Amino acid sequence: MPFWINTIVALLAFLITALSGLVIIPYLRRLKFGQTILDIGPKWHKNKQGTPTMGGFMFILGSLVATVVGFVLLRTYVPGEIVPGEDTAGLKLLAGFVMALLFMLVGFLDDYIKVVKKRNLGLNAKQKLVFQVLIAAGYLFVLRFLGEKGTSILFPFIGEVNFGIFYIPLMIMFIIFIVNSVNLTDGVDGLCGSVTLVVSIAFLTIFILLNNNEYSIYSVALAGGCLGFLLWNLNPAKVFMGDTGSMFLGGSVVALGFATGYHILIALIGIIYVFESLSVILQVISFKTTGKRIFKMSPIHHHFEMSGWGEYKIVIVFSIITFVAGIIGVIAVSNIISNVISVG
Repeated sequence: MPFWINTIVALLAFLITALSGLVIIPYLRRLKFGQTILDIGPKWHKNKQGTPTMGGFMFILGSLVATVVGFVLLRTYVPGEIVPGEDTAGLKLLAGFVMALLFMLVGFLDDYIKVVKKRNLGLNAKQKLVFQVLIAAGYLFVLRFLGEKGTSILFPFIGEVNFGIFYIPLMIMFIIFIVNSVNLTDGVDGLCGSVTLVVSIAFLTIFILLNNNEYSIYSVALAGGCLGFLLWNLNPAKVFMGDTGSMFLGGSVVALGFATGYHILIALIGIIYVFESLSVILQVISFKTTGKRIFKMSPIHHHFEMSGWGEYKIVIVFSIITFVAGIIGVIAVSNIISNVISVG
């Protein structure tokens, strides 16, 4: 695919997201959609009380418009050899984006209840789980309908493992785990946006290797949107993405990972997301079984905050870890492609 298409998509997503902040942030302030900072967090976060939330709409708008424009440009100037009735790439792209938007809707309901209804915890755990299971199952059903019938997962450097009848329930749990892990990462100014920016670039590189033009557009649009949002979200944040934004990013990361055909890459490239969730799980298990905490506070970014790390340091270190994980992921896919070519 011509480099200029990805360039246009990235710039468009960046500009729409960055410029939309001039309108959306004042609008959120007028609506008094300010973040409520819970007492269980670091005490110094209290000075962030009232910062507008639901700013995720900024990069959702930017990535959506840029993806549509990129897809139109791709089909107009690089039609390729499309076989009538057999071209499902566009439908799979649509399915991934719709899934991300549905997860965004769950996040929006959570934010709305917190901000407008003044219920600090938003949706309860059961409500979230029911919505998320339905969305994940629906996404997998659509992929099946579009021709993805496999029950195996290819593990980089290890090989293929067939999960048979357990594939669907395992993938539903995996999708929910990743989406909520991305959501947990949004706890320090600029952290979730920065990590997801690096994740998106890693997937972009993989899609270029796989010659998957549709999803390279999606990943570069997401990267541009995250970068545009960081102009407003780096410490001190002028706006928070809220669950509205983090749930959308979670759904998008899942869509990108599934599109590669190597689902486990999501956990490898998004290793920070995994660490965030595991830190919470381990903290809860440790406290309930021994009465002691492993970390000063979870998710793990708060542990480092409580250890004296500044927010910028956390963002930089976590992004570097993601960058290294992304390189490993790209090498893994490149190795798989080389093996396939040599066997062929």
